Amino acid sequence: MLKEEEKFEFVINHDSDIPKYQQLVDGITNSIAENILQKGDLLPSVNVICKTYQLSRDTVFKAYSILKEQKTIDSVPNKGYYVAGETRKVLLVLDTFKAYKEVLYHSVVNNLPDNVIIDVQFHHYNIDVFKTIINNGIGKYYKYVVMNFDHKAIAPALSAISNDKLLLIDWNIQADKTHNYVFQDFGKAFYESLTQAVDLFKKYKKIDFIYPDFTNHPWETVEFFKKFCGDFNFKYEIITDPKKFNIEKEIAYISVSDRILGYFLEQCKEKDFEPGKDVGFLSYNETPMKKFIYKGISVVSTDFKEIGTKAAAFITHDEDTQCYVPTNLILRESL
Repeated sequence: MLKEEEKFEFVINHDSDIPKYQQLVDGITNSIAENILQKGDLLPSVNVICKTYQLSRDTVFKAYSILKEQKTIDSVPNKGYYVAGETRKVLLVLDTFKAYKEVLYHSVVNNLPDNVIIDVQFHHYNIDVFKTIINNGIGKYYKYVVMNFDHKAIAPALSAISNDKLLLIDWNIQADKTHNYVFQDFGKAFYESLTQAVDLFKKYKKIDFIYPDFTNHPWETVEFFKKFCGDFNFKYEIITDPKKFNIEKEIAYISVSDRILGYFLEQCKEKDFEPGKDVGFLSYNETPMKKFIYKGISVVSTDFKEIGTKAAAFITHDEDTQCYVPTNLILRESL
């Protein structure tokens, strides 16, 4: 073991909104993630921390207690606290919190060892929020798993993170051959899924694609929908104004928004339409509840659990990762 004062330096921000005990927890876990502190290294005593950084004993005890609960540190009577494990902190940046993102998140967490701690944050497609999250996280994490979006400032923001520590997930919008990634295919794979439902779509006189102006779903999906309709001679319409969404008999609807699914079900109830008979509906992105709604909602979706599993593998193994997760059609009574 090296002497404690040679191993650990900590900067306390007394004006920060982050509690001082959490700053100490973060300081220690960051030092472990960056190999400044290693398994077996002695930590400063409670008295030394209090005196050096002007913290109360309760604050230091609370921080050390949290780290002991996480099995990051341990203590020996009359010798003090030491690093017990190689804790790793990972930043997971998602776009928004939705049911299928929860599936992804739990898949990541459930496939990680106990010594890995996940910080999850959401950018909500706001570039300023995105840049703040990334800039504040630089150098603080062992790995970075980022769900990006279409904005010219994304790539410059991510350039500060070395490629071996960065995994892009979900949408191939900024990646090149040097990046690690786990993507879904919003174009060709979507088209191929639709071809599996050609006979079902033939029950209807037209297919309406609801692409509301508030969505951030890739437009690529709409282009491949148009190709599908052209190749199989389906009449179609693209509806971008949700206020113009008024369901009619003998029309099948495809939507990338669960908000639109809610509108569809409300109108079915009001007009006494039976999904799958009077009208059809195909929803984008599987969620745990869609199999139970209205005898089941048909979906086209990638496997978010698999994306999470592959992201966890990237975190735990220092291997290059470049792959696409398949998109599948799940047929239920709504189509």
